[in-house]
Amino acid sequence: MSRFFNTAGPTIIEDHYHIDPLQRVDWEEIQVLIQQKRYFVLHAPRQTGKTSSLLAMMKELNNSGRYACAYANIEGAQAARGDETQGIPAVCSAITRSISLHLNHPELALWYQTDGKALPAQDQLSSLLERWAQSSEKPTILLLDEVDALVGDTLISLLRQIRAGYAQRPSAFPQAIILCGVRDVRDYRMQQEGAEIITGGSAFNIKAASLRMGNFSYQECEALWLQHTEETGQLFDPAIFPELWADTQGQPWLVNALGHELTWHDRQARDRTYALTLEDYKAARQRLIYSRATHLDQLADKLREPRVHRVLSALLSSEEDLSISQIIADDQQYVEDLGIITTHPQVAISNRIYQEIIPRELSWIAQTRIPEQEQSWYINADHSLNTHKLLKAFQQFFREHSDSWSEGFDYKEAAPQLLMQAFLQRIINGGGRISREYGLGRKRTDLLIEWPLDKQQGFYGPMQRIVIELKILRGALDTTLSKGLEQTTDYAQQVGADEAHLVIFNRDAKVTWDERIWQHQEDYQGFPIATWGA
Repeated sequence: MSRFFNTAGPTIIEDHYHIDPLQRVDWEEIQVLIQQKRYFVLHAPRQTGKTSSLLAMMKELNNSGRYACAYANIEGAQAARGDETQGIPAVCSAITRSISLHLNHPELALWYQTDGKALPAQDQLSSLLERWAQSSEKPTILLLDEVDALVGDTLISLLRQIRAGYAQRPSAFPQAIILCGVRDVRDYRMQQEGAEIITGGSAFNIKAASLRMGNFSYQECEALWLQHTEETGQLFDPAIFPELWADTQGQPWLVNALGHELTWHDRQARDRTYALTLEDYKAARQRLIYSRATHLDQLADKLREPRVHRVLSALLSSEEDLSISQIIADDQQYVEDLGIITTHPQVAISNRIYQEIIPRELSWIAQTRIPEQEQSWYINADHSLNTHKLLKAFQQFFREHSDSWSEGFDYKEAAPQLLMQAFLQRIINGGGRISREYGLGRKRTDLLIEWPLDKQQGFYGPMQRIVIELKILRGALDTTLSKGLEQTTDYAQQVGADEAHLVIFNRDAKVTWDERIWQHQEDYQGFPIATWGA
């Protein structure tokens, strides 16, 4: 069977297209830290290849003949929550199974089942690791995965038992331990029963380093996909790769998921003599976005967390004055650790697909509940989209429902923009595509609608391109309008739009709806723009 793109679980070299897992980390630095008998952290967002790299490290270290290395996923202990009497035995059980499996050392598991479990939970893990190190002919190395899945007293006990045995290494405790998870240990916040919150930094102050695993580079994205060409002979249009990079910024799950969507879920593409085009890629991208796959569903779930909300609300509203007071440094670091944002060169959503998913998810319920709107009402005889009729209908809808519907949004700061996007998605979905650009300090949200003019050819034929720019009125209308016309023209020319619209939302409750609702036709440097008040 041919290899394929991996979208679930660790990489299996024989089955999956892959980038060398040890190439994904600074393997030289990790080896030095191990030689120096260090305890350290490896962290990265979900589904970036952490487990694959840990398993590759274990194999490499054991094959070197110098160490006895075991990998253990301790996520199962999460079910115990803060009950360390249940959580720590689950951790110890996972470790002993790994040592038996990977190092052929069943005696330790036998000792734990007969004697170790009888020890207090506060001493079980340290006793287990001490016994392992003392009985091993080689220095022991422990790789613990999903550490930050643990909570409360279970996590506190794990960190403190490791810290307690640290001084005994390497003769009576592991020479090196790697704690792996989504977050850095400094961001662990543990609540003890009836006590103050304890941070990971204080409970585990022996950490020597914190290594963050990055995304694929542009070259690695292309190399991964070209393994499919080498395996099957199927060709990709080279124009796909810049779009793949813009859409994913190298996020490993997205890169693999798009590859799988394009080369397998498109039945036509299963014919490996068929050369894949840029339009095939764009269609695969849309299918992935609509699929609400597990990875994207996990992202959507994080949007409800208060710390994530505080950061993303500033980005979604695209305002600068909101951001200064809203974004707390710890919150920003947390959301970056989750992989939702990047902070260099500035704070922004991590990639174009997340940028599409986030407002779509936040406006999904509104989209499904917008009444009495049918796509056919807004289609001209030549199958073009009647944008003027569409925006006029939105003005009336916004007038009637904005106050009540805005209260239903978790992200009230961006409610007008989200409500507009929900309305457009209700009409456009199934017929066209919507792309969006927004971000901290942009002071606008740019929407691009791509609408096929030939039903038979679809996105492979002639297209209508419509730009709609959304701005919140802050200060004088003339100033907002002047800046908005300039920005709308720039964006429309950048994407090659056929028509452009500027929508300005007035959120001043003292202004009547008759004053807020208006429509004019403007001209900016010879470029016609329809302007709308809401």
